[in-house]
Amino acid sequence: MKEKQKIITRHLEYIYPDADLTPLAKRCLDAFGVGKKNAKPRFSALWDQKDAVMITYGDTFVIEGEKPLRTLKHFLDTYLKDSLTGVHILPFFPYTSDDGFAVQDYDQVRPDLGNWEDIEKIAKDYRFMGDLVVNHASGSHKWFKEFEDAQEPGKRYIKTAQPDDDLSHVVRPRPFALLRPTVTKEGTKYVWCTFSHDQVDLNFSNPDLLVEMLAIMGRYIDHGVRIFRLDAVAFLWKEAGTSSIHLPQTHEIVKLMRSLSDMRDETIILITETNVPNHENLQYFGNGNEAHVVYNFSLPPLLLHALLTGRSEHLRHWASSMPPLQNGCTYLNFTASHDGIGLRPVDGLLSQNDIDLLLNTVEVFGAQVTTRTSREGVEKPYEMNITYFDALKGTIQGADHLQVERFVASQSVMMSLQGIPAFYVHSLLGTPNDYEKLKQTQHNRSINRSQLDFDETATKLADQHSSTARVFNEIRRRLNIRINQAAFHPDATQYLMQPQSGFFGFIRQHKGQGQFIYSVTNLQKTDRPLSLFDLNLDKNENWVDLITDQDITDPIGDLIFSPYQTVWLTQQQFAN
Repeated sequence: MKEKQKIITRHLEYIYPDADLTPLAKRCLDAFGVGKKNAKPRFSALWDQKDAVMITYGDTFVIEGEKPLRTLKHFLDTYLKDSLTGVHILPFFPYTSDDGFAVQDYDQVRPDLGNWEDIEKIAKDYRFMGDLVVNHASGSHKWFKEFEDAQEPGKRYIKTAQPDDDLSHVVRPRPFALLRPTVTKEGTKYVWCTFSHDQVDLNFSNPDLLVEMLAIMGRYIDHGVRIFRLDAVAFLWKEAGTSSIHLPQTHEIVKLMRSLSDMRDETIILITETNVPNHENLQYFGNGNEAHVVYNFSLPPLLLHALLTGRSEHLRHWASSMPPLQNGCTYLNFTASHDGIGLRPVDGLLSQNDIDLLLNTVEVFGAQVTTRTSREGVEKPYEMNITYFDALKGTIQGADHLQVERFVASQSVMMSLQGIPAFYVHSLLGTPNDYEKLKQTQHNRSINRSQLDFDETATKLADQHSSTARVFNEIRRRLNIRINQAAFHPDATQYLMQPQSGFFGFIRQHKGQGQFIYSVTNLQKTDRPLSLFDLNLDKNENWVDLITDQDITDPIGDLIFSPYQTVWLTQQQFAN
């Protein structure tokens, strides 16, 4: 334990140089539960090719008279138990706004969803990913009430600033005023609010708050959480006169959490939610000592652009520029989440003309566009609010009859790339835009947050001709192929190929087993030939497409791709 305390002290002396470090380090270790003996960990390895995650709200599926967490468990067990290993349930705590991300009580499950026992039952069968809403809390949280009443400890837990402070460089994802005037028993104070005035930022310059948050993490682990999604972590440390994003203290706190996670008996994984330009996002790997996993935020808009235009050069350029993964690090690949399709992650990757082309196309397919305020005070497009299924309703030429094929292609590319695939529940089901919910809430993100009647969904899944069944069954079938292929292990090597225009392809290689998988996708809406000679397949091997079971009899001939077809070519001995 002394060695562990020494490691934690090194982190703390950078964050809090004036603190009494030895007792603070011990408090951090105790709060996180380091040294606490658990039952034998269910997950001994960080990840493998069997891992895939479903992202959902706790009440996405409803049955009258049943708690939604139980309904969700029923859906997972009925349809996905053999196809994925993980589930990310978005904030399931009492909240006041932002669909859960203004947390009112970190230690309670919303009674309308269920209780901790329901969470633990899901966590027993699936690797459970939970949100640590670390940057801010609800304006109704007890800490903020204590802040207003000048009571401990909350009076020291809320971040404030002065109106005349230099806040001109602060990076914001929202177009609202940064400071919220608040009347307290000690007079009017100005509360820092990165997101909304109901989401009050927390003051991590106070080490007691850090210990509180680590204790919350420790309790979540006891309830079965094995993956922490550190929500909005990039904004954690704020200082006037700076951008207040990605500050060194933020990175050091993530390193501290990583050290604590690696010290637990359980296999704990940290994933940072940093919806920022690609080069900034990758910084959260540190030197292999920060996040275990970062979201591949640039993938959704780049893949969407490729499939709408039939051009792969931007997607290819991004993939070729990604640095080799460090040991103990990987990506979470996804195309959609509860939020919109972000545009900040393509800063420097797409030209303004290409971004405008994206916006104009998806707006025809029903998208709303949410803006943010730039440093220059100008409102800029921040994200496209639309289901990923409807974003692929057609191409830049308009809607067509190939929506399902185009969408399945997007999911096939995503689950082939190096990393762990994650599927938003509405992507798994090919859910269309929810215009009714958008109208009710007047919040753009509601268009992609439908609540589904379980029995109606089951009926659609039973109808093999419905778009729901066509999308779900094909994604599940490809997932079941994927889990048996060592070359799809998140740590397996990835090499980019340069097939002819309109195709996107790369090679995955598992060096230990000697398996190669050539993943190639036709990005266009017509039948197209691809020269296998250009792929340079080993002529001494027999090759097969894992998706269609088609044998490749002529490794230097042409392979004819149907519109939006993906192939996974591998050696014959790995196809069984």
